[in-house]
Amino acid sequence: MNARPENPGPGYAVARCLRQGAAFRGRLVGLGYDVLDAGLYHAGLDSSYLLPYPAAGAETLLERLLEIHEREHLDAVIPCLDAELPCFIAIAPELELRGIKTMLPGASQLQSRNKDRLPDLCRRLGVLTPETRTVSDPGFFRSGSWSYPLVVKGAFYDAVVCYDAHQAEDAYYRLAAQWGYPVLVQRFLEGQEINLTGLGTAQGLLGAVMMSKRALTDKGKAWAGVSVVDEQLERLAATLVEGLDWRGPFEAEVLRTREGQLYLIEMNPRFPAWIYLSHGVGRNLPLTLVELLQGQTPPSFAPLRPGVMFLRYAEELIVDMKSFENLMMRGALIA
Repeated sequence: MNARPENPGPGYAVARCLRQGAAFRGRLVGLGYDVLDAGLYHAGLDSSYLLPYPAAGAETLLERLLEIHEREHLDAVIPCLDAELPCFIAIAPELELRGIKTMLPGASQLQSRNKDRLPDLCRRLGVLTPETRTVSDPGFFRSGSWSYPLVVKGAFYDAVVCYDAHQAEDAYYRLAAQWGYPVLVQRFLEGQEINLTGLGTAQGLLGAVMMSKRALTDKGKAWAGVSVVDEQLERLAATLVEGLDWRGPFEAEVLRTREGQLYLIEMNPRFPAWIYLSHGVGRNLPLTLVELLQGQTPPSFAPLRPGVMFLRYAEELIVDMKSFENLMMRGALIA
């Protein structure tokens, strides 16, 4: 439920999609890791709870979720952060036994699209991707092996375009301290950034929604975007879903060069922060996911509408200190 303005997480956008879905009937429970995750306090949620950080391990997460389940009687959980996926995948069978449904890839599928393994996946599937390598020695940036600019990337999040060795070394140390190893370096390509989100199912790609970025934060996140229809991008995404036998939400971050070639930059294993656009174009993917978990037949979506724009904004939430203290001391905020 992170709602940080400079790097928002998908959690609250997923909750908005569900709350505003005409067919949704139920309670929304927010799960977060920090008492300052703004989404936990939003009026669109019926209750909110803190979870142990992923470093605590799968068993600790399971114990906490079962505590919450005793109170909330959870029907489904939708993980929204890359770092939490391994733990949720590990406990998914146990959650299923308790009646808590998930739609997640397997551990091997998750690892296959890791940033450091993406080149191998793309070679296997015949998909273009910029040259990427793992860096363990910051001396690489002064070796002359690669020309500048280049992109330095964290293991889970963040990417920094660097124009000289000094910038690259600074980015290397910061990303290693924040996200751990490996730190990766990727060839910089110029082109148009376009993204796709959808659901991987047993029948293949479902409900693709595509957008072109129109304004970026300093972290490269979309601050504004517009829906597009791109058959070449949709075919690429379908190849990923089929080649990985992917289950659940995903986002493909792609760059189109001036020559018209598509390069896969990243494949993220969850809904993107801009997922609310799916509701805006009539393809509410979080709601569709919940319906699939309930055993409903996949919907027949109307053709994707191009030209629908989103603009991100930040707002101030007024929070009573008692609510803040309850979340801090008890790990729960119950309406």
